[in-house]
Amino acid sequence: MTVMGIITALIVGLIVGALGRLVVPGRQNMPIWLHMLIGVGAALLGTVLARALGIATETAGIDWMELLVQVVLAAIAVALVAGVGRRRSVSRY
Repeated sequence: MTVMGIITALIVGLIVGALGRLVVPGRQNMPIWLHMLIGVGAALLGTVLARALGIATETAGIDWMELLVQVVLAAIAVALVAGVGRRRSVSRY
């Protein structure tokens, strides 16, 4: 992977993290950097999963199906992390 590929992956990850936050309903009490970190992880895992499922990931344009897989993974991760944070803050009392 080239330096440009890594930079592109980080930018896509940031966008995927933001989209994942928008997909999950309600308010998430998480810092924005955590959403971005989840987005980068979901982008990387989404690409691996898309390739395993046989979805084309190296086309000339935007790979919409790969992006959909990445956003779904980011939304699931945001919902899980936000849910864990809520349970932890409620259980203190």
